[in-house]
Order: sequence, then C-alpha cells, then structure tokens
Amino acid sequence: MSETSPPAQSQPYPGRTEPMDPQPRDEMRGYEGRGLLKGKRALITGADSGIGRAVAVAFAKEGADIVFGYLSEDADAQHTVGLVQEQGRKAVGVRGDLADESFCAHLVNRAVEELGGIDILVEHAATQAPVDDFTDLSTEQLRRTFDVNVMGVFWTVREALEHIPEGGSIIITGSINGLRGNKSLIDYASSKAAVMNLSHSLAQTLMDRGIRVNCVAPGPVWTPLIPSTLGEKGAEGFGKQSPMGRAADPDEIAPSYVFFASERLSSYYTGETLAPTGGEIQAS
Repeated sequence: MSETSPPAQSQPYPGRTEPMDPQPRDEMRGYEGRGLLKGKRALITGADSGIGRAVAVAFAKEGADIVFGYLSEDADAQHTVGLVQEQGRKAVGVRGDLADESFCAHLVNRAVEELGGIDILVEHAATQAPVDDFTDLSTEQLRRTFDVNVMGVFWTVREALEHIPEGGSIIITGSINGLRGNKSLIDYASSKAAVMNLSHSLAQTLMDRGIRVNCVAPGPVWTPLIPSTLGEKGAEGFGKQSPMGRAADPDEIAPSYVFFASERLSSYYTGETLAPTGGEIQAS
C-alpha cells in the first residue's frame, strides 16, 4: 500500500472496491505459486473483495479450485471469479447471508456439488459497525454482528465437517481487535475473540481426525469494509496508528492463509494464531 494515508471517504455498506482511494492491492499480482495446493478444493466465505479475494487468487495460483460466498456485491464477486479463472482454476461465487443458517448449509452443499468435496475451509466473512458509547450498542446490532461473525462460522464449519478429509485445513479469520479489544468496535472485537477461541477448541476436537484448525488475526487492512463501516472519519488516515504507520493491503495478508492451507508448510501447526499486525506485539 502507498505510504500516503487514505483520504476521508465513505460509501454504502458492504462496500465496493472500485470507488476506494487508494485502490487496495488485492489481486496478488507478482505472486508466483509453486503448486502448494495442487488439486485442492477450497471454500471461502467473503471472497468478493479484500482479504478474501486475495486469498482466493493466491489459492488459485497454488493450484486450488474455489467456491466462495459473498453478501451482495455482484460486480466485485464476478471480478474475483475472473481472477481465479485467469489461473486456469474453477471459481464459483454464491450470493447469500451467513446470518441465515439455511444459507450456510446451502453454501457448503454448493461447494461439494461444484468441487466434489472440501479440503480447505476459510471462514473469513464478517461485519462491523462502530458505536460512540457502549450504551449506543443496540440489541439488533449485537445480534447481527454475532449472527454473521460467530454463528455463521459455527453453522458453516458444522455443515462442512462431514466433507473435509484427513489432512484438511480450516482457517478462521480473527482480528487484532479480538486480541486486545476496541473501544468503538465492541461487538465486533468480542465476536472475533469468540471465533479465535473457537479455532483453538476445534483444533483440539479435530486433531484425531487429522484436520488442522488455525487462525489469522490481522491488524488494520485497507478493504471496502473500512470506508463502508467507519465512514469518512474512520477511513481518513486509516492504519496510521500501527507501528509501521500504515494499513496493510490484502495481498500482504493472503500468504498467511496459504501457509496454513498447505500441509507441506504447516503440517505441525494446529490451534495457532498468526497475527500480521504491522508490528503491534501482543503478549500471549
């Protein structure tokens, strides 16, 4: 990402890539795969843009076919499909809301229909909305945040498990906010702490099945979620609070997912959290 901080900007939720200034790097241009995921079948939630898109393209460059879920941004989703297909891999986007248990089941079943099974499950999709004061956090917002960020993960993992073989990998997206909290993203930070703990618990319960479960907990990353949820004030200078003085681009985060997806690279890793945070160190 440019060393220049983003200017003030906002757009409707859930956000689109095209209006963003600067444009995020999320297409893995210059990344060279080496067959780490050759023949693998990946299901990714939330891969129409941002980190999810970068992960989808990186997986494709490593040899995987992709099915991904997305909420409503059809143009961004179709662009992700095209980027994966450029690598000679299969890509299918499935539109729907992870807050709906029936959609979670549908998404998994569609992945199995399209790919024949699931070797890699990436639980990435999430929502957030800041509040100025804890008492401003409505029950409606709290439930929406947890339905998407927590329940959606539970439902999708539960549905997918019968299709994931020994040697499979589940990767859950956490957040630096799940590690240290956030005074304005209270429900989001709490939901991320929940799914990060879930990854540790699943790692223990699935170890006997030979399925690895790990977590990636990024710091600030410049994606459409930022101007569409934080507004002009939150988007302006986004990421400058990190020790590196800037937000990451999605392309800088996606290799962490490749690491956990590849049995060749991370066969002895389960129950771990990798935190690309731009230098913010958290005590364990």
